[in-house]
Amino acid sequence: MMPADPVTIWTYDWVPEGPRGFVRDIRLRWACEEAGIPYRIASVPFDGRETNHLDRQPFGQVPMLEDGAISLFESGAGLIHLGGKSDALIPPHEKARAEVIQWIFAGLNTLEMVTMPWVVLQWSKENVPAITSWLDNRLAQMEEVLGTREWLVGDGFTLADLIMADVLRVDLVRKHGDRPASEGYIERMTARPAFRKAHADQMAYFEKADEDRRER
Repeated sequence: MMPADPVTIWTYDWVPEGPRGFVRDIRLRWACEEAGIPYRIASVPFDGRETNHLDRQPFGQVPMLEDGAISLFESGAGLIHLGGKSDALIPPHEKARAEVIQWIFAGLNTLEMVTMPWVVLQWSKENVPAITSWLDNRLAQMEEVLGTREWLVGDGFTLADLIMADVLRVDLVRKHGDRPASEGYIERMTARPAFRKAHADQMAYFEKADEDRRER
C-alpha cells in the first residue's frame, strides 16, 4: 500500500511568546500525532494576518487544513475530518461517533464560547461579574461530569477529550477555582506522548521563527 500523502496544517509564521503552545494548530497536530496521520506545516504571515489569507480563511484566523482537494478552516471542522481517517480519533460505531461529535461541539460552543471572552476580559483587567458567573457555572458543570468518568466517550481517548482538554488547559482558566477532577483530567491528557510532541513541535516552530526574524 502506498503511504498516504500528508495533510497540510496551516498556522502563522510567527506569534508572540504569550500564545505559544496554545495556537490552535496544536489541535490538528495533536490529532495527527495520536492517529499517526502524516502531516506538514505551512504558514501565513502573522503580520497583516487580518487580511492576508482571506481566500483560505474568511476571518483571517488559523488553523486551516488541506487534504488533497479538501480545504477547511476552523479547528473543529478539521478535527472531524481527521477523525474520519482514524478510529483512534472517532470510533466507527454510530453511537460513539455521534457522542464524540456532540462533545466536540460542547467544548467549542458551550465551554470555549465563555472561557475565551472571560480570558480576554482578564487580559484587559476588566471585571464583568455576569461573564465570571457564567464561567463559574460552566466549569462547575464540567467538573461534575469529569468527576464521574475517565474519558468523555467510551473507554478510551477520542477527539472529545482532545478538544475539552485543550479548552480547559488555558492557564487563566486552569487556575480559576478549585476543580480537582478537571485538573486531573488536564494532567492526564497533556501527559499523552502525542500532545507532548505536538506542543514541543509548535514551540520549536515559533522559536525557529524568532531566529529567522532576527536574521532579517
